[in-house]
Formats: sequence, structure tokens, C-alpha cells
Amino acid sequence: MDKKAVFTQVSQLEERLGELHHELRGLKEQLAYLIEENHYLQMENEKLRERLDVQDDDVEKKSGDMQKKKAFVGEGYDNLARLYQEGFHVCNTHYGSIRAEGEDCLFCLSFLHQK
Repeated sequence: MDKKAVFTQVSQLEERLGELHHELRGLKEQLAYLIEENHYLQMENEKLRERLDVQDDDVEKKSGDMQKKKAFVGEGYDNLARLYQEGFHVCNTHYGSIRAEGEDCLFCLSFLHQK
């Protein structure tokens, strides 16, 4: 082999190594960016999960409250509503007294429509 040919081959190999080094540096920068972005997204995901848990707890609490309120509507409530329809007061202010014909009592209505 000629010395010139060997020198040319070594020079070409050196060029390719430089290009590979440059490409490797670019890949390393992209990897660093992706790792940073992944870490940020994991933190954001964790915060969103915490907020979702808090909202789920609120929904469960509200549904428990709704069940308690539904328990309020029963036979006693039906009896009070029937008494009111028959013309009697069911509010604590005028309970049992006769309502004026055709007039509604705001206290009775607010009591009957509590939910």
C-alpha cells in the first residue's frame, strides 16, 4: 500500500469520526431535552392526579350529602305535603293553622322544597 493512500484513508476515517461525534452530541442534547420534558410532565401529571383525587373526594362527599337529603323525603314528608295541599300550614311559625284560601305560605313552601 502506498503511504499516500494510507494517509488518505486515515484522514477520511478522522472526518467520519468527527461527523459521528457531532451527530452523537446532537443526540445527547435531544436526550437531555426529552429527559427534562419527561420530568416536567411527570410532575404535572402528579399534580393533576392530586387535584382529581380532591375533586373525587368532593363528589363522594356531595353524593353522601345527597343520600342524606333523599332520606329526608319519606312518609313524613309526604304527609306534610298532603296537609299543605289540604290547606294547613306546615311551617314552624303557623303549624296546623288553616291557610287563607288560594294563598301560599313562603315559610311552608321553603320547608317543603328543602333539598
